[in-house]
Amino acid sequence: MTTVHAEPILTSTEDVHRLAAQDVTAGYDTRTVLRDLNLEVPEGSFTVIIGPNACGKTTLLRSLARLVRPEAGHVLLDGAAITSLPTKQLARTVGLLPQTSVAPEGITVADLVARGRHPHQGLFSRWGKADEAAVRNALEVTGTQSLATRAVDELSGGQRQRTWIAMALAQQTPILLLDEPTTYLDIAHQIEVLELCTQLRLEGRTMVAVLHDLNHALRYATHLVAMREGEIIAQGPPEVIGTASLVQEVFGVAARVIEDPETGRPLVIPKAPQKP
Repeated sequence: MTTVHAEPILTSTEDVHRLAAQDVTAGYDTRTVLRDLNLEVPEGSFTVIIGPNACGKTTLLRSLARLVRPEAGHVLLDGAAITSLPTKQLARTVGLLPQTSVAPEGITVADLVARGRHPHQGLFSRWGKADEAAVRNALEVTGTQSLATRAVDELSGGQRQRTWIAMALAQQTPILLLDEPTTYLDIAHQIEVLELCTQLRLEGRTMVAVLHDLNHALRYATHLVAMREGEIIAQGPPEVIGTASLVQEVFGVAARVIEDPETGRPLVIPKAPQKP
């Protein structure tokens, strides 16, 4: 087994941890989704996983969060198999925003976000100033302060999504996994969420997200992972692997890749269909 060592990062007061998948085969019941998959998430990166529907992106993310147990291979956190770690220790290190979340009926936004502090609560510990500050900051950075007293089930889809992101942020984990965090959001709020992910990375967190919008992935990722049929086809800096041939291979779409005039990153433009 390969040992993965943690290294400090100077932009954060919290330790940065390394998360990796080693020869992972995983799936559900008798259906295998991932096959002999290897991935090392660069510490302090904004890693974005892309690929067509049903290619295994969510299964990979759930495996990294210990929600799916590998049939073979290991998911490693600082060189240790995550299956061997106590639940609270893992929850203080790796946070997950799932694709779909269901809140208890009638719970307010503030109460739901406060649940993100559960991994930091001991058996006899009381709610403290650090918990209050974490919740307040999570509400502020997600723009949900004005919703704090409202019931989650009364919110719009975009408001609910931002509330769940706030709960994940309140958990204050050095690694945060986000499964399609821009779902239900309009373009303005999509950009806000992705800019937030970038800011959290700059503050020292390791961010891993599944995104469907290829151009968003190319613009914001520092490390891109392209998947197809349960395998990683390519991974690396978007500026290097974001090519027309990759788009064709992964998505089966003929496209031009040009330089984004705003960022200098690759920008994908699907080719128009041939007119009869």
